[in-house]
Amino acid sequence: MSVSRFPVRILGIDTSCDDTGVGIVELAPDGSARVLANRVWSQTVHAQYGGVMPELASREHVERIDRVTGDALAEAGLEVNDLEAVAATSGPGLVGALLVGLMYGKGLAQALGVPFYAAHHLEGHIFAAASEADLKAPYLALVVSGGHTHLFDVPREGEYVLVGATRDDAAGEAFDKIARLAGLGYPGGPAISEAALRGAPDAVPFKEPLQGQKGFDFSFSGLKTAALLAHKAGAKPEDLAAGFERAAVRFLVKTTLRAAQACGRETVVVSGGVAANRALREAFAASGVRAVFPGKDLNTDNGAMIALAGAAAIRAGREPSALSEGAVAYAPLANA
Repeated sequence: MSVSRFPVRILGIDTSCDDTGVGIVELAPDGSARVLANRVWSQTVHAQYGGVMPELASREHVERIDRVTGDALAEAGLEVNDLEAVAATSGPGLVGALLVGLMYGKGLAQALGVPFYAAHHLEGHIFAAASEADLKAPYLALVVSGGHTHLFDVPREGEYVLVGATRDDAAGEAFDKIARLAGLGYPGGPAISEAALRGAPDAVPFKEPLQGQKGFDFSFSGLKTAALLAHKAGAKPEDLAAGFERAAVRFLVKTTLRAAQACGRETVVVSGGVAANRALREAFAASGVRAVFPGKDLNTDNGAMIALAGAAAIRAGREPSALSEGAVAYAPLANA
C-alpha cells in the first residue's frame, strides 16, 4: 500500500514521553509540506514528582489521545476519512507511552486503508526546524531536549552522522534537576529561563565543561555539581538560574560552532524543547552562523513533527512500515 495521489494529508502522532501530540501535514506535489494542525496535551500530573512517571504518562496518553486527534482534525477542517497516511513515533522514548500512539496510529491506518509510517522521534525534531525554512541538506543538526543532546551531520536528507552526544544528562534534564534544586518548579526549562531574567549571571561561578576536548561531546554533570555547591552555600535561586543558563548556553553554542566548522557546514538546525530557550536563540543569532529553529509550538514534542517525518518518507519514496513495527526505547538515529 502506497500513496498514489497528491496532495497527501498525513496525520502524525507522538506519545514518546509526557506530551500527547497529534498533528496534520499536507504534502504538495512539489515536495513542500504545510502544517495544517498541531495539537498537544501536556501532562501536568508529573509536576508533583519533579519528573516524568512512566506509568502515569502511559495512562494519560490512553485517556487523551482520541480527544487530541479529534481536536487536530477539527483544527485542520478535515474529517478522518480525508487522511491519506498516518505516522507515529516508534522510538526512542518510554516504551509504554510509545505503544499508546503507535498502536493507535496503526489501528487508524488499518481502519482507513492508508499507509502507515513508523517515525524516529529525533528525525521528527530535525524536520520540525528544517521544514520551517524549507531547508535542504547539507547542514548540522543539534537536537537538544529533556531526553537528548545530540549533534548530527546531515550530508543528505535521510542520512545522519553522529558527531557528538551527551556523556551524562541531556541539557533539558539538567535544567529540570537544577530548577528542582533551586525550588523553581517543573518543567525546568521555562522556570530557569524566567528566573534567570531576575538574576545576576556572575554571582555564581560556573566553569566551562570539557575544556580542551578535541571532540564535540556534551556533559552537564560538572554544572550540576557547581549548582549544588552554590545552593548549599546560600546562592539566590535567580542567580543560580542565571549563571547556569549562561554556562549551559555558551557550552552548547561553542561546541556546535566548532562542529560546524569541522564538518564544513554553514547552517545549523537547532531543535528540541531547549531550542525554545530565549538565551540559546540569542546566542546563536549573535554567533555568525545561520541557525534555523522550529516555528511556534514545534520546539517541544508534538505530532506535527512526526507528520513531517512521514511526509519526508513519502517524498523519498520509502515503503510504508509493517504493522508489526514495535516500540523501541533506545533507537540510534545515526546511519552512517
